[in-house]
Amino acid sequence: MSVKYIPVQWNNNKWKYNAVMLASVFAYLWLFIFVTPDLMSNEGRINGQVHNARAFGSCAFLMLSVILCIGPLARLDKRFLPLLYNRRHFGVITAFVAITHAGYILNWYFAFSPSNKYEALLFSNTSYGQLSGFPFEVFGIFALFCLVILAATSHDFWLKFLTPRIWKRIHYLIYAAYIAVVAHVSFGILQDQQNHTFTLIFIVVAGIVAILHLMAALHERKHGDPFPSISDDWVKVCETSEMQEGFAKIAQLTQKERVAVFLHEGKLSAISNACAHQNGPLGEGKIIRCLVTCPWHGFQYDVTNGSSPAPFTEKVPTYNLKLEGTSILVNRNANAPGTFVEPLPMETMGVAK
Repeated sequence: MSVKYIPVQWNNNKWKYNAVMLASVFAYLWLFIFVTPDLMSNEGRINGQVHNARAFGSCAFLMLSVILCIGPLARLDKRFLPLLYNRRHFGVITAFVAITHAGYILNWYFAFSPSNKYEALLFSNTSYGQLSGFPFEVFGIFALFCLVILAATSHDFWLKFLTPRIWKRIHYLIYAAYIAVVAHVSFGILQDQQNHTFTLIFIVVAGIVAILHLMAALHERKHGDPFPSISDDWVKVCETSEMQEGFAKIAQLTQKERVAVFLHEGKLSAISNACAHQNGPLGEGKIIRCLVTCPWHGFQYDVTNGSSPAPFTEKVPTYNLKLEGTSILVNRNANAPGTFVEPLPMETMGVAK
């Protein structure tokens, strides 16, 4: 695969992933609309248009919550890594579900307004100086705006055009969107609920998202070994006994840079931990024939020079290594992407097999 404007080929795993995702969405909507029509009802019976809007709205919230749980789960347990592969597809479907929710709202609450329904959405409630009755619609508009941007820029064309660093920063909008959705629900339907079933579900789901991110941050702090340097330029990665054939140890070099040190055929090589495609964690991939495969989208790099195999042209920086006793050290000054570095032989005694 390449970062050029070539579509990523579909395979059986991608078809299964998307089939399960779409089936789950349809199942949830069907259950909400036809099986549990009173789940989010008020004191009086609501009409079908409003009920459908709530079905799609709650579905979008749950989908967004699942998306935000995938990242920390993958950091805590590598068995969740396959869920990262097509997370962009998940996000695009979430945007469409959210748009459908907005369409139901506009076509019911504002369709009969004497002014344009879009103007009515913005100006029908301007009570910004109070909590009760606060115009929660603005949070929903902002969240929808973020989701549309994320869906529209999900293609690899935008990744290449904007560069991975800018593209990644834009896609941090997912967190702003989620906070806005939480505020939208909190200032909106939760203040109007008579049946508190959804209120409980909402609190539990939002709490799970927050707790998983906190757990992932604590796990990373505990196992990350930040800036463990012996000198200004050399950073200790680990002991030789901690290395495992075919796998890597990851070390943090600066606030933004990490290195992945691999053991292959008894020799050590170091490359950047960030894939040139989407900054995927190369250190979580396994080496096969001197090539490490990024666990996110399958891009491959030779660990001795950081280059993708021909005909692909992606490259990542490499790093120099040295041994001091049983300690493996890496020079924090990166070589140019694609620079060959002779693998460093290592004593096999005490190395995990």
